[in-house]
Amino acid sequence: MWQALKQRVPHRHSRSTRLVTRLSVASAVLLGVFSVGLLSVAPSTAQPAKPLLTTGDLRSTYLASTAEHAPVQLKPFSLAPGFDDFFQAQLASDDVPGGVYAVVHRDRVVEINTFGVRARNQAEPITPDTVFRIASVSKTFAGNLASILEQQGYFSMHDSVKHFVPNLDFKNPDYALQLQVEHLLAQSTGVIPNAYDNLIEANYERQQILPHFNRINPMCTPGQCYGYQNVLFSLIEDVIHESTGQTYDDWLQTLIFQPLGMRSASLGYEAYHVAENKAHPHIRGRNGWFTREVTPHYYRYSAAAGVNASALDLSQWLIAQMGYAPSVMPVDVVSKVRERRVRTVRDLRRASWRPYLRNAHYGLGWRIYDFMGHDIVYHGGWVQGFRAEIAYSPEFDVGLVILINAESSAMNALAPEFWRQVLPRMQDEQFVPYLYANGVRENPYLSPGAGSFIADHLPLTPPDLISDLLGTP
Repeated sequence: MWQALKQRVPHRHSRSTRLVTRLSVASAVLLGVFSVGLLSVAPSTAQPAKPLLTTGDLRSTYLASTAEHAPVQLKPFSLAPGFDDFFQAQLASDDVPGGVYAVVHRDRVVEINTFGVRARNQAEPITPDTVFRIASVSKTFAGNLASILEQQGYFSMHDSVKHFVPNLDFKNPDYALQLQVEHLLAQSTGVIPNAYDNLIEANYERQQILPHFNRINPMCTPGQCYGYQNVLFSLIEDVIHESTGQTYDDWLQTLIFQPLGMRSASLGYEAYHVAENKAHPHIRGRNGWFTREVTPHYYRYSAAAGVNASALDLSQWLIAQMGYAPSVMPVDVVSKVRERRVRTVRDLRRASWRPYLRNAHYGLGWRIYDFMGHDIVYHGGWVQGFRAEIAYSPEFDVGLVILINAESSAMNALAPEFWRQVLPRMQDEQFVPYLYANGVRENPYLSPGAGSFIADHLPLTPPDLISDLLGTP
């Protein structure tokens, strides 16, 4: 898959691999005013357009001009200038073995950068399709898959969980009857956070843990308060199996992984081990990071923490979340999973996020953050030796994936810094540079199918931004 991607997008081979599909704002505006337009058919007096992007080590890109104008040299355009340097510096400062991030805009990957190696003291580098454990980012798949199956009529989010899991009981039996499918996915069961995760780490299977819940009662009525869960969250697997006759794993492969082209994505312990290009987990010891064997413990809870995936896989997942794969991920499903279900005040105290967050909620397998007045749909994951984060802006159709193979605090500042840079830029520029830079397939300014490529991809009125963007009087 990486080889195919390299044929489509320029790249460089170093400790980072950059996929650049962006053109500079200033040059793009000039181009919109003075040239015939990106990829459009040139007038009879012009030469055929050259390729938009050349291959090589971030070389400048060129676009053919008309006979009246010399070729215009265009510089690569980044959604977050300086973020790659920040990413590399953060990981290097903590001597993290390896990591990767990907940036998505609308329906395409616009940047991927890698860092380091798959395992300490080994030579194999991290690549865009290196497989990582994504831990609790797995919950995002569960929320969407359950919503798709509900839409198909297999069950309702308001069904009682006990109907599908009859051996689930609490000390007060009324609570079990009140617990609905929605409460599992929204982390609103009301049960004390991370209940019986210690038994997961002791390698108990779900059916061995369930009887322990009859010793406790929720802190509140289900649906009324937040309590992050892994064991209870994973009961969505039982709901799906009992209502459809097929396993959670089978549905995930059939409805999401395969149709989205997530070729490296998988579920479970065995699938991780057979992957050839995989990152190894690292935990901190006296003399720095050292590798640990991957254990099956959390893999027993597929919906909560069982997915393996690469940065390229998760980029496709983001594209679907932003509405660009409606045949796989219907728009109403995407809207439903990011509805605010329960407030998560604890998130507001996260040190690196705290300066920017105004509010935080949990949807169905996703967190919804009010970040500087803009919604960010987010989830993080942390399991022995790995950390993962995924997030996107529904407002601006920008997404971010970050994966590292160490339990490093270097992760903490990365996503907040990215969004701190990107959101004000997107708001100020109001999509205009990205229409030019990325050649998007749909234009919010025009009705679908109107006119030629340039008519489809540029605003009705050329933007009067030249002076501002070029700094001219």
